[in-house]
Amino acid sequence: MADIRFDDIAQLKAKISDEFGPWSNAIDIPQDKIQKFADVTGDHQWIHLDIERCKRESPFGGPVAHGFLTLSLLPAFQFNPGWKVTGFRNVINYGANKLRFISPVPAGASVHARQRIVAVEEKPIGTQITQETQIAVVGQERPAVLYEGIFIYVKP
Repeated sequence: MADIRFDDIAQLKAKISDEFGPWSNAIDIPQDKIQKFADVTGDHQWIHLDIERCKRESPFGGPVAHGFLTLSLLPAFQFNPGWKVTGFRNVINYGANKLRFISPVPAGASVHARQRIVAVEEKPIGTQITQETQIAVVGQERPAVLYEGIFIYVKP
């Protein structure tokens, strides 16, 4: 795996692409994980938890994962673009430009993710990298989540 220093702006900008990298590992989202997320967040909407009602009334035919549960899995995905950023002190999650919940994630499904770099900017504190992530149900083309996150790689 190639190393790219956080302050090598030219080399990082060369990684900006319209194409996404390879898919990450898959993560299962069973009903009990959805229940635990509901308990932590207090979001107990029936569309996530009431299996029988979902079978009767939901347009999805069964319970679906919370969008924010799916998004919260980002740190658990293992990405391997063939290179990594090095030499920084820490990374700050600076926020997001875009977040869309495009399609449902049925309870019991597995999801995976892929990323691409969309912008690189030098900042006084370090290097700001904006990356777009797609999270999708394994076997489906349409993403479940589209997220454009902003991260600052802080100088040592």
